[in-house]
Parts: sequence; structure tokens; C-alpha cells
Amino acid sequence: MTEILVQLGVEGKVPPEKVGGSPESRVVEHPAWPLLKAAVEEVRPWQQKDGSIDFAADGAPSKAVAELTLDRAISAVEQLSPLLPHDAAYHSALVADLRRWAEEGFQVPDFLDSLLAFQPAANREDGLQHLVVFPMYTQNGNPDRNLEAVVLRMVWPEWLAELEATRYDNPLFCGITFEDFTAGYDTNSAVLFPETIAVREAPERFSWGGIFCDREAARFRAVTEASVGILGLELPDDIREMVSDQDRCQQAFVLWDMVHDRTHSHGDLPFDPFMIKQRQPFWMYGLEELRCDLTAFKEAVKLEADGFPQGRDVQYAVLFDRMFRFPVTGERVRNYDGLGGQLLFAYLHKHDVVRWTDNKLQIDWERAPQVTNQLCAEIEKLYRDGIDRPKLVHWFAAYDLVSQYLSPHPGSRWAKGPDALDLSLPPRKLVDDVLPDEFPLSMFYEALSKKLKNVIASTKGITAAGAEQAAA
Repeated sequence: MTEILVQLGVEGKVPPEKVGGSPESRVVEHPAWPLLKAAVEEVRPWQQKDGSIDFAADGAPSKAVAELTLDRAISAVEQLSPLLPHDAAYHSALVADLRRWAEEGFQVPDFLDSLLAFQPAANREDGLQHLVVFPMYTQNGNPDRNLEAVVLRMVWPEWLAELEATRYDNPLFCGITFEDFTAGYDTNSAVLFPETIAVREAPERFSWGGIFCDREAARFRAVTEASVGILGLELPDDIREMVSDQDRCQQAFVLWDMVHDRTHSHGDLPFDPFMIKQRQPFWMYGLEELRCDLTAFKEAVKLEADGFPQGRDVQYAVLFDRMFRFPVTGERVRNYDGLGGQLLFAYLHKHDVVRWTDNKLQIDWERAPQVTNQLCAEIEKLYRDGIDRPKLVHWFAAYDLVSQYLSPHPGSRWAKGPDALDLSLPPRKLVDDVLPDEFPLSMFYEALSKKLKNVIASTKGITAAGAEQAAA
């Protein structure tokens, strides 16, 4: 890095002899990539939560210094863009958005033009690289709209493309992996979503959504291997082999994610299953995410029967990630993914599919698919019946389903039923009566959480390369 900076001199450009490389070259190996990354990392601490730069704030640079730093980022993008001819229109719009941001005094950034120009779902070619720069927050990562740069690759093998074309239509879905990234992705974030990007107005519809299957697979492997050891669980040989194979796990996760993603808009649904801009109790979000995962599980059972080896891998990826990682990851405040994992484990336990005996976990591998699909059917029935229910009645029905298997907090007003709530209030106001941890962890998960906390913390910012190093 120092060598390159010396070579740059005052202009901040890579010498001509350092430029070049075929379109197949790795972007992260080009000398302009560390320059872009360094410039973005320099800008990030200057930004406010909304992405603007307040030059009167403590630690802020002068406007001239910010402009010079952004110029270095723009120069690096322009040098990297020839490696990615499929992104030429996006990079042109990106440079224009970056320059306009500077010209307008680094106010709240507006990158709508470059967002609309970036169309990765239009060319889902396996291994295709993209260089992405946006002011954005990273879901489950950094909540502020900082400038970020990330190099990624598309994951779109032929078998997955065939399934999407014939069984699971999802034209906007992009399976992706990390090549390199700035600090906003050195976090637990495993998605690249257009709605996180700073724009003057939201587009009428989004045209893509990306999920990093390498990060999901890597942290799944780390947490599963630790859990299996802690719980004394004996795995079938083929599942043990899957957990030790990063590429095989990535294939499972990209299929799981594709089916999960499309399920949000398929089935007997209440009006808005995504619950966008709606204020609802967090168990409603938990059931929606679990419904989508269990639908992926159900489809995976069918795929295994049809001869797709990825189908069996998806089943155990869903089971282990939901039972081991989800319940003990993150804070306990409205942790809807954690709730879904708790519910799956409790359901399987009460139906004698999982047993915790003599400090060892046992799983009835033959009955696991049938009983997991049974829980999926119960949630689907809840949704189907919900179409004919008022909102509040539907919320209580969902609460009843969850509380059949998970014990509510003893101080819960919702657990006491409708008579304990002020029903003269609109439903959204009654959400205030939901406790931050309405369904606390069981004693089993309290103990498991303490034993897994260091492993889970170690997966922050993990990539496939990191997973292989840890395994070695």
C-alpha cells in the first residue's frame, strides 16, 4: 500500500504501467482497489448518520480535503471500471453521483441515478464480478448511511439457474460472495439490498436483492461445529461432510435464500407479509421469517426426492442454523429471528424429534423432515385463517400458536389475554404493551448461549477465506 501511494505522487492516480488487466482479472488485485478502499475509509468517519458531512463538527476535515479524498475515490473507480464492462453504465452514473455530492456541499447524499443504473439481476452469470460503491447502511451491521465499497461475485451455477427458471421463479434474486469490502461489512451484515441506499426518493419497485451466501455458510459452519461438540450430537456422515465443506454449504445457502426470498410473496398471505411500514408485535415478524425458512425446508425435501443433493443439505442448514445460531445471536430486544429458532426447537422437542438427555442432544433424523413440515403447515393455516380475521384477532391467534410451545414472560400483559389490554386503543398502540423479550430463552438456551457466545462473536465479518483459515 505504501509503495503504491509513493508511486501515485500528488495526483492520486496509478501509473499507466500499473493499469490494465483483462476483464477476467480480480478487481481486488488491481492497484486501484486499495486506493479506493482507503479513500472510502477516510470519508466514512466524517459522515453523519444520514450520510452528510458537517464541516463544523469535531474531527471534520475542510471541504477542500473532503473533495480531494473523494477525487481519489472517483479516480480509482474510473481505473477499475474497464475490468467490469457489464457495469459501465452504473460506474458512469456512480461517478456523476459522487461528483454531484461534492458539488452540493456533501449534504445528504442522493445516489438514485446510480442505483437505477446498477442491474446485477439482469445478467446472473456465475462468477461475474461487480464493484459497488454506495452511501448505505448495512443491515445487521452499521445503521448509518456511510459510503461503502464492496467487490463481489455472482453465484449462479447452472443447476440453480434451471431451478429458478422451472420451479422457483425469482428474477430479482442475486446469490453473491465477498471479494473485499469496507468497514460497514466488517460486521454481521450478509445482504446487499437497494432499500438501504441513500436516495432522494424510493423507486417504484426494486430490481434486485443480493445475499452473501459465503458469509452465511461460513458462520453456519463455525456455530454448527461448536454446537455439535458442546451438545455431543452425532451427525450422519453425509451431514458431517457438508458442515466441513465451505463450497457445499454455500450451494445450500444460495438455494435456501432463493426459495426463502420468493416465499415472502407466495402462499395464502395477509395483505402485506413483508409488513413494510407496519407496526406489529415482533412475533409476527418471527413467524413470517420462519414460514419462509420452513417453506424452503419443505421444498428441499421435495428436491432431495427428485435427486438434487442440495435438497438434503438445505434441510440440515435450516435445522441447525435455526436451532443453534439464531436463538442465541444478537440482543434479546424484539429478536424475531431468535424467536423463530426457539419455536422450531421447542416444536421438535415436544414432538420427540429432538431429545436432551444425559447432557447430549439426540435427533430422530428419519422423523425430522415430517415434523418440521408439520410446523410449516400450522403456520400456513394461521396465515390462511388470518385472511378472514381482524388484525388484532390475528395477532392474538399468532400469540396463541407461539405460546403453545414457548413460555411467555411471567409479567406479560399479552399472555393474560385481551382483558388485560386497553382494546379502545388502535392495534399499533397495543404493541407498546409487548415486552422487549416477550418469550425469554429456556434454560437449555441460556446454558447454550454462554458456551457459544465467543464463537458467535468470532463470526463478525467472517468470509469464506476466514472460515477455511479457522478450519485449518
